[in-house]
Amino acid sequence: MKKSLGPRTLAFPTPVWVIATYDQAGKPNAMTAAWAGICCSKPPAVAVSLRKATYTYGNLVLRQAFTVNIPSEGHIREADYLGIASGREVDKFAQARLTPVKSEVVDAPYIAEFPLVLECKVIHTLEIGLHTQFIGEILDVKADPAVLGDKGLPVMEKVRPAVFGPEVRSYHGIGEYLGLAFAIGREIG
Repeated sequence: MKKSLGPRTLAFPTPVWVIATYDQAGKPNAMTAAWAGICCSKPPAVAVSLRKATYTYGNLVLRQAFTVNIPSEGHIREADYLGIASGREVDKFAQARLTPVKSEVVDAPYIAEFPLVLECKVIHTLEIGLHTQFIGEILDVKADPAVLGDKGLPVMEKVRPAVFGPEVRSYHGIGEYLGLAFAIGREIG
């Protein structure tokens, strides 16, 4: 029998995504957010939940645009820092030695060093207790050519994204390849 742990944020894993925005003065800012994920396929969209107290929250409300920057395992220290420091107090890009790049698609920067970027415009917001969920329509995806496979799409083993374990507060790499989705289960039936 399973043991009840009560209502907690223990859905393993959550992504390590870095949300980048511009502030009112046009200064680039980025914060790490794990309360996030794909939420729709048509239109392609992501959901990101932020607390109102964050600097990024105000930037998102003001600019109605953001980028989702997916760091590789090799940039997990920088991603962690972006979730610790506040853009109100420091220039996080300078401190983390990351390069902001102006998106040509949305009013937000993206991070040059991270291998995969989703450029999003806000299409909905929803108040949920402590967090506000921003739904962003993905207008473009940018990928470092080094992470693309034969079909021209990013390959998980090349991107090497990290995941976050909520409540236990730990980062992990993605495990081994298990099989092709919508195919390996056919053996059962």
